[in-house]
Amino acid sequence: MLLEFRTKNYKSFKDELVFSMTPAPKQTDLGYSILKQKIGSTEYKGLSTAVIYGPNASGKTNIIGAMDTFKDIILRGNIRNSESVTSPNAASHLLELIPCCSSLKNEPIEFSIKFIENGLGFIYSLSIDVGGFLAKDYSRKILAEGLTVNGKVIFSRGASVEFGDFGVIKGYLIDDFEKNIDGAQSIVNNSLNDEELFLLNGFKVIFSSKLVSIITEWLEKKFIVVYRADSIKLTQKYAEKKKETIYIKKTLNEAAKVFGINSNAIGYFIPKDASEAELYSLFEFGNNKAAVPAEYFESYGTMRFVNEFPLVINALLNGATLVIDEFDASIHPMALMSIINIFHNDDINKKNAQLVFNTHNPIFLNANLFRRDEIKFVERDDETHLSTHYSLSDFGTSGKSGVRKGEDYMNNYFVSRYGAIKDIDFSPLFENISEKGEGK
Repeated sequence: MLLEFRTKNYKSFKDELVFSMTPAPKQTDLGYSILKQKIGSTEYKGLSTAVIYGPNASGKTNIIGAMDTFKDIILRGNIRNSESVTSPNAASHLLELIPCCSSLKNEPIEFSIKFIENGLGFIYSLSIDVGGFLAKDYSRKILAEGLTVNGKVIFSRGASVEFGDFGVIKGYLIDDFEKNIDGAQSIVNNSLNDEELFLLNGFKVIFSSKLVSIITEWLEKKFIVVYRADSIKLTQKYAEKKKETIYIKKTLNEAAKVFGINSNAIGYFIPKDASEAELYSLFEFGNNKAAVPAEYFESYGTMRFVNEFPLVINALLNGATLVIDEFDASIHPMALMSIINIFHNDDINKKNAQLVFNTHNPIFLNANLFRRDEIKFVERDDETHLSTHYSLSDFGTSGKSGVRKGEDYMNNYFVSRYGAIKDIDFSPLFENISEKGEGK
């Protein structure tokens, strides 16, 4: 369960961005959407959903991009550029694209994530120096790195690594660790690499591969970050695949029917010249059957839904956090509201799954659908070009700017009471074009 993500000097967010998935104090609305998990005597609470609003180019996608980039850095264990491209987010494998382009001097890039997994509360933080924007040949360096488990500092890295209380992770340490602790600490500080994460290298090898596996498996399997939803194209792999064979996933096909696909079925088909099963529209008329690539027959919205829905299933079944860019694009709001309500449903969402997405659709600005602390905004300053992030709950409930339970959030947003909206008027541009013609 994700509790908090932080970053600083990531693209348009020069100042620290704090994206919180913990309930704001004194928020009593929609209490059923609160996730709870106890670790020892401490009960942690998390939000089951969050929706991010803001005009185009405000920085909404940069929040998701920062999560994706941080995740990618941790999983590969270094701050070198990646040779393999695993995401449409270029900054995740070309780190010279990360620094804020408005900054006139080199400043550290900072990341931090707080989450719960396997009955443990983790905070992992990282501060790196990759030079300024587009500094390709810069000598990169990890400035700071730290791991905290259940409120106890395990290690903190600066010029050297300092170790804290290993008692909280005693059951996860390698055999005979205590006998070799002095030698291990000496080896660590004599072999630090400026570009390699201590977590994925020294700590994993010398101290606890079990603990690191919990962290990396959560990042890989339960922190599902989709930088661009329109790039999702799910394929299926089968242990015993047969060419020209149709595979139908019952749950997906039933969901497609609820969504509105009634004239045909949806399934996976392996053509003669393909190695993986791809999505096909399946037809049956009389005694004849046919399979057509779904992208040839289905609408763009249907394709988006069919490719995204398995991610929702995965999140709910495994208690994962699904963060997705423009999840609602080309999909009817009623379908999205049903999915959101499922994440709010304690009887269905039994494993503390979470859904986070950005949108331009104001229909989700609804007090009956989202709590005030689940509604997030991103605004970009026209002069500095820097982004700021805040929640509806940050306005409080009293005073002229206060937001009270049951107010018309949508109407307030369009009269610019919350900010994060831009007045757009193309009329002068077209008036100029009509008079002078299009400029070169």
